Formats: sequence, structure tokens, C-alpha cells
Amino acid sequence: MTQRSLSRRALIAATLACAVPAHAQTLDKVSFGTNWVAEAEHGGFYQAVADGTYKRYGLDVTIVPGGPQVNNRLPLLSGKIDFFMGGNMLQSFSAVAENIPTVVVAAAFQKEPQVLLAHPDQGFDKFEDLKRATLFIASEGQQTFFKWMQAEFGFAPEKVKPYTFNPAPFLVDKQSAMQGYVTSEPFAVEKAGVKPKIFLIADHGFNTYSTLIETRREVVEKQPGLVQRFVDASAIGWANYLYGDNAAANARIKRDNPEMTDARIAYSIAKMKEHGIVDSGDTMKGGIGAMTDARMKSFFDKMAAAGVVKGAIDYKKAYSLQFVNKGVGVDLRK
Repeated sequence: MTQRSLSRRALIAATLACAVPAHAQTLDKVSFGTNWVAEAEHGGFYQAVADGTYKRYGLDVTIVPGGPQVNNRLPLLSGKIDFFMGGNMLQSFSAVAENIPTVVVAAAFQKEPQVLLAHPDQGFDKFEDLKRATLFIASEGQQTFFKWMQAEFGFAPEKVKPYTFNPAPFLVDKQSAMQGYVTSEPFAVEKAGVKPKIFLIADHGFNTYSTLIETRREVVEKQPGLVQRFVDASAIGWANYLYGDNAAANARIKRDNPEMTDARIAYSIAKMKEHGIVDSGDTMKGGIGAMTDARMKSFFDKMAAAGVVKGAIDYKKAYSLQFVNKGVGVDLRK
């Protein structure tokens, strides 16, 4: 047999190997822990499971829902789950300060969904107008974004009252404002008969990334291909969830969280699109999940100036740009 024949047979064999159906492949088992109960804000990950995107990337992904009594960050650290849905970069900066070996590899949300809600027709037209309102803010918010509001805009701590995740005090006091997520609390307040003014703090300078994909440093170092596939497939999942048929993903969300309704899901998706929570800014070219050094530095400097984080930490250890900004999924945008 000639060398040419051998080469041709090798080429045919390689072609056939590539044509093996996905169901015949050995899939890498991956567990992804979320930080709350299933909701539309997790939709892209559920979409990638439901429509087979993860499988096409050679992954068998199990989503492990979080909740008020579930802290999925601990199983990440112990190696029981592979990836974790973080909140925003403040937790990641704290991990660096505490020598916790985690790293952010992508940001599903370009904007933190945190908002302040105010009553309409009360003169709250600009963000700065809220300085004269009674502010219902939870203890965590008082130690994070409100400190930035103090430093950046001069908000007064004596105007703050504890927020107990009950909108009743806000609904009664028309000269008050209440914290919430743009995808959630406004929906509940509207059902109570108030169409609130919405101030998304991300649009006023609180420029952290949010809904982060985190993993352990050892996973990044030893299995970079696995990380890349999970990040890419998740980006495609989010694009399909926002712009394609998301019925199967929503069915899975409602299965994992029976209290979730179609109306609430539809509202959340609409608000994510309206405010560019997932797909805006650097994602236009870089794809969903995009992050930049400049944005990280800007947010870190603001938080250090406000006394939220210690300025001496090496914040660049909190994240890696190795797996993002590759334009994955941009062709799926409508």
C-alpha cells in the first residue's frame, strides 16, 4: 500500500471520528452551584442544560440550586462542586484578602441588578434626589453599596433604616426609597399598586460585574479546557435564553422552584433586556461573560476609596480574562 493510500485512509478515519454523534461521546460531569433558588436570573445556565448546549460542548452539567439555607460556596471550596455562581466582585476581592483560592472566570451580568425604588410624583427625579428620602437598606447593603453612595454622592447614614425584605414600610411612607433587584422587587411593588421610580445603581457608577462564574484556582490550572467549554457553553446558553426559545429552560426553573410563576419569569427577562443586565457594553463584541482589566480597576478603586475593601490587596488575583472576550455567541443576538 502506498504512502498516499495510508494518508487517505487516515484522513477518512479522522473524519469519521469527528462525526461520532454527541450522545456517543463521554461527557465530563460538571456541577454548578447557584447562589439562590431557581429564577430567570439563572436562565442562561438552565437554557444550556435544556437545549443541549452543554452536551454539545462535552459536558454533563448538574445545576445545584442555592437558597436561604444553602451556601454553595462551601462545596466549591471543598471540591464537591466545580463551579459557583458568585454575587458581585466584592466577595471575590474578599476572597483574595482571605487567601481563599477561588477565581472569577466570567461574568454573566455586566451590571449589578441592585436598584433603589422610590414613589412616583414625589420629586425623586434624579439619583441625588434620594438623599432626602428615608432609605430602607439591609445590613449587607449598608456595608457595601451604601458606603459607596456616601463617598460618591454624600448620602447620610442617619437617613437609613433596616430593610427586612418586606416592602410594607416603603409602601406606607411615600418619602422613602427601598433597595431591591430590578428583576424582582419592582414586580412585587407594582402588584401592590405602586408603579415605582427605578434607580439602577450600576447606571450611576456602581460598576461591578455580577452573577459571576467562579471556580478554584486548581481547576483553572489543571483543567483549562474544561473551564473554557463551560464558559463558552454558558455564554451561548444566555444568548439563546434571551433571544431564542426559552420555554424548556423556564420549565426547568419552575421544576426546581415551584413558587416561580410565568409572569415573574417574563418580567425578569424583560427587565434584564431593558437595562442591559446581561448583554451590553463589552459583550457587544466580546460576547456574554466579558470582563476587562479597566473595569475591574475602576470598581476596585471606588470600593477602596469608600472603605469597602482594603486598597492594599492584589485585586487582580480575583479574576482571570483567559476564558472570556472571545466573541462567543454574538451571532445569536437578535
